[in-house]
This record gives sequence, structure tokens and C-alpha cells, in this order.
Amino acid sequence: MSEENKEKVSGNEQPEAENTAVDTEKEAAPESSADAAAAETEEKAPEESVEEKLQRELKEWQDKYLYLQAEYQNYRKRVVKDIADARSYTVSDTLTPFLSVYDYLSMAGMAAEQSDNLESIRMGLKMIMGEFFKAFDELGVTKLESVGKKFDPNLHEAVANEPSETVPEGDIIREWNCGFKRGEKLLRPARVVVSAGVPAKEETPAENSENNQNNAE
Repeated sequence: MSEENKEKVSGNEQPEAENTAVDTEKEAAPESSADAAAAETEEKAPEESVEEKLQRELKEWQDKYLYLQAEYQNYRKRVVKDIADARSYTVSDTLTPFLSVYDYLSMAGMAAEQSDNLESIRMGLKMIMGEFFKAFDELGVTKLESVGKKFDPNLHEAVANEPSETVPEGDIIREWNCGFKRGEKLLRPARVVVSAGVPAKEETPAENSENNQNNAE
């Protein structure tokens, strides 16, 4: 090989050696100054004692307790407000259908003062009762029909017993106060008079004397 070729070969190999040395230095150097600082801080951080750990956990639980207590108080206030609003809406919804009944009652009162026409007053009262039961229908309230029905202690309240030759014993003769239901819930029982059945036949003095004589014989 000539002297020139040897020099060329020697010149080409020198840069590769230099690059290898630079790479080795990079691998040996720390990844970054931040990592080095973090590692140094971890080494210098004092170890937490058992007492300090317990105090830290106690503080965390106290903060959680105070937070939950505040949340519970807010929840109670919301519930109280929701219940009050629900009651207010319920009362309003219940009273609204009866406002028209009040209007008709007012008109009937004025008509009664200005007119002696009983038929007109009777028709006005009939109209008012119609509006009244219309309001009940909107609220789901139904009137109990009791007259002629069997006495039911779940629906009726007996105020008297009367003998009757036409109404069977245990049936209702008449109402003192009608009863009302809303769905399956009884709002008020009907106060009724119940039949005691056919009255016992009273004996005349002659029949009583004859019966006594027959018994003596």
C-alpha cells in the first residue's frame, strides 16, 4: 500500500474514535439537572415519624369531617325548603278548583237578597253543588253512596238504630253526614242511621191475658 493511501485511511478513522468518546461522556453524565436536584432532595428529606404521620392523618380526617358536616347542613336546608314548597303547592292546587264555587256562592247570596223567587234560588244552589262536585272530581274525591247499602264499619259510623218494616236489618236507612273517599283512602266516614229490622209486635192486654191463661194450663 502506498504512503498516500495509508494517510487517507488514518485520516478517516480518527473522527470515528472522537464520536465514540463523546457518546461515552453523554451516557456517563446525569440525565438532567432537574433529576439530579430531585434525587438530592429525596436523599435530604427527613424520614416522617409515627407521631407526625398520625397528626397528618388526623388533620386530613378532621378536614373531611368538617366538609361532610357542611354538606349535611346544606342538604337539610334544601330538604326543609323542598318540603315547604311542596306543601305550599299542594294547598294552592287544592284550593284553586274551589275558587269558582266561592264565586257562585257570592252570586247566589246577592241574588237571594234581591229576589224572592225561590225557584231561581233553588236553581242557583243546584248550580253551586254541581261546581262543588266538579272541584271534587278534579281532586279525585268521591262521595260515598250509603243509603240502602249494608252497614260497613270501615266506611260508616252508626249514630242510631231504628226499627223498620221496609228496610232489612243492618241496612242503612238514611245519612246524617255523607262520607268521602280519595282513591282508597277514607277522608271521612258517613254518619248513618241503621235499620234494626222489623219491630217486635206489641201484645194487647187481651192477648197478654190469653197467653198467660194458656201458660197456666
